[in-house]
Amino acid sequence: MSSTPSKTPPPPRPSGPGRPKDLGKRAAILEAAKRMFVSHGFEGVSMDQIAAEAGVSKLTVYSHFGDKEALFSEAISAKCEEQLSTGLFAIDADTPLRERLLEIGRGFFALIASEEALAIHRVVTTQPPPAKLGQLFWDAGPRRVQEAFEGFLREEVAAGALEVPDVHRAASQFFCLLKGELHMRLLCGCNAGFAAEEVEAHVQGTIDMFLRAYARPGDPPAAVAPARSRRR
Repeated sequence: MSSTPSKTPPPPRPSGPGRPKDLGKRAAILEAAKRMFVSHGFEGVSMDQIAAEAGVSKLTVYSHFGDKEALFSEAISAKCEEQLSTGLFAIDADTPLRERLLEIGRGFFALIASEEALAIHRVVTTQPPPAKLGQLFWDAGPRRVQEAFEGFLREEVAAGALEVPDVHRAASQFFCLLKGELHMRLLCGCNAGFAAEEVEAHVQGTIDMFLRAYARPGDPPAAVAPARSRRR
């Protein structure tokens, strides 16, 4: 006696962590976190408040980011990526090195001079020890930016445009020079009469000083050739 074969049941739908994340909700959570961390500090914000601000459930926030520390780190990384995308540190075969450094310098200064970055800096530097929040900030923002720039410098050294005996130290010097007096004035609230021309002169002067220190001997800083020419 034959029996009608049973239909193969459909595969179960993935659930829990296996489900694809909603990128729109993730972006909304990050935007809410950036606003609230800036306005209220790290300790003054709860995951419930961030969820409400983003229009999602607290479970959704935890599903995307795990905990508040991870969310804080991701918010810092997202802010850096807005101003300094990873593509900014890629070698451009058709652009002179000085122009590439100017692009990086302008982007970095715009990042550190933004109201959000200044507010987060104040939040981090007013935390009592141990400086756990400071380490989170360093790892998510400054360290990642510096490591990306170190990679850029190594490429330029390999192309023969720069002579840099200590890439890590040179990258640190580059960003410290870019901060300079202007960033300290911003942190102190002394930004009255801050002109775009002053910022541009500061960035250009920093790049020229950096190139005088590390450009290949014989290459004038203002005329360092594009990477394509340097590799010929």
